[in-house]
Amino acid sequence: MNFHMLSGLLGGLGLFLLGMRLMTDGLRLAAGNALRTIIARSTSTVLRGLLSGALITALVHASSALVVASIGFVNAGLMTLSQAIILVYGSNIGTTMTAWLVAMIGLDVDIKALALPMLGIGMVMRVAGSGKRYGAVGEALAGFGLFFLGIDQLKFAFAGLGNSIHLDAVAGNGMWEMLLFVGMGFLLTFLMQSSSAALALTLTAASGGVIPLEAAAAMVIGANVGTTSTAAIAALGATSNAKRVAAAHVVFNLITGLVAFLLLPVLFAHLDVLLRHLPVHSDPATLLALYHTMFNVVGVLLLLPFNRRLVRMLGGLFRSHEEDEARPRYLDKNVVSTPVMAMHALAMELARVGAIARRMARGAISSEGGASAKLLDDKTVLDTLVDAATEFSTATQRGNLPPELDAVLPTALRVSGYYTIMAELAVEVAKVQSEIEAVADPELAAEVARFKRTAVKLVALADHEAQGFSVAVCGQGLAELVAAYGHLKGALLRAGTRGVLSPRQMVHHLEQSSNIRRIGEEAEKGARYLAGFTSQAGASAVEAAKGAAVAA
Repeated sequence: MNFHMLSGLLGGLGLFLLGMRLMTDGLRLAAGNALRTIIARSTSTVLRGLLSGALITALVHASSALVVASIGFVNAGLMTLSQAIILVYGSNIGTTMTAWLVAMIGLDVDIKALALPMLGIGMVMRVAGSGKRYGAVGEALAGFGLFFLGIDQLKFAFAGLGNSIHLDAVAGNGMWEMLLFVGMGFLLTFLMQSSSAALALTLTAASGGVIPLEAAAAMVIGANVGTTSTAAIAALGATSNAKRVAAAHVVFNLITGLVAFLLLPVLFAHLDVLLRHLPVHSDPATLLALYHTMFNVVGVLLLLPFNRRLVRMLGGLFRSHEEDEARPRYLDKNVVSTPVMAMHALAMELARVGAIARRMARGAISSEGGASAKLLDDKTVLDTLVDAATEFSTATQRGNLPPELDAVLPTALRVSGYYTIMAELAVEVAKVQSEIEAVADPELAAEVARFKRTAVKLVALADHEAQGFSVAVCGQGLAELVAAYGHLKGALLRAGTRGVLSPRQMVHHLEQSSNIRRIGEEAEKGARYLAGFTSQAGASAVEAAKGAAVAA
């Protein structure tokens, strides 16, 4: 290999990668929000999810873009983990489009006659439509032109290398020799972070006679497995859902690669027969493209029946602190049939809900910024636990619940309602805190600070599990908060009248202080009713047990 050949090989690879980048970015910009809408609406069934994943990946030539988008939808609650995994399956089929482009267009036509006009027209559109949709379409069109020019250059470079480099001796028919080429395909994809580039190199090398056909097939397997490196790197330090989707991608590609490797002789034996019925030429690149498609389709057919089991397995992995906290700790369905135990479990779970609500309240009242990620995560956890408590209460009520306990159960729903309102108010207070203008007047600022301290004090007193908790003391704390609110409200109105605060500032501070007062009120009611529920449930359980003993 001389310098001229090496520079031609590197130049062709550079043109290919640059074309892929422009093509992907241009198509994504041109699609805009439509791409996200299509993804969100195209997963209602397994078939639609597979087709959507395949078509979108074939369009933008980047499975990672689809994986990242699906991760975002799972985190937003717009898509389930199962739907995201189906999209990943489809995206693996869509990645085979690059191999077909190389096989059916790049190696059989005068590429420059096609690529140069695309490049010229695309760049004119890109310059004329900068920042507009047709400008993005022009960028994609120019990317296609560079893509084909890169293939042409790789074809030329490998045609020259075919006469001087032969890997037949290395590529024997043994398993270890084939594994070596699998590793080469994986390494190429890992280094370039593009399975499309690795496939283009492999197909053009096989067409140029540099690599024997079966060795090239092994490299295709390695490139297919190598795509998992991008997903794995992207998932480092990411959310739990991101790690689960990336893990599904790894599992799919590893299993598919293993099956493809084991069935390589069998699949190759039938490729020629299949190609006779297809309107394509039977050359090495086409054979490899068909092989790539076949083993990805086989992988989908093998794993699809086990998708639910895979989702359950992944759901138990990579659990975040928030997800662990959102799992009910005491609401065991096995205790539903034992009313006394069910009531006790419900009381303890509601105490957990109350602790989260109080934590949110303290954070929001003391915050000077907006609603933090931690606050929003706490809100999600609280909502999940409240839903679980409601379902548990319904299941308990459907059982043989004694009248004494049946009369107490609605109190639990009231408690969960108070804590839900607390959480909603906490999010609103934190949000407004980042938008509201600070009070410049020292005396008024001190009044606001005293009011907030009083509210935080009440929230602390509303912990019914704290040592020395008293409903009466908690009520006194609420009275102090109401009095402090009255003083602050009067001060704010006077400040607005004197011009110390603008009318807009005055209204915002009045609304903010009202919401903080409401947080204190809901905290007090939640603590009072939860304490009552705990004691009433215990007393009612004793009465129910006495009644059962008398009946016996």
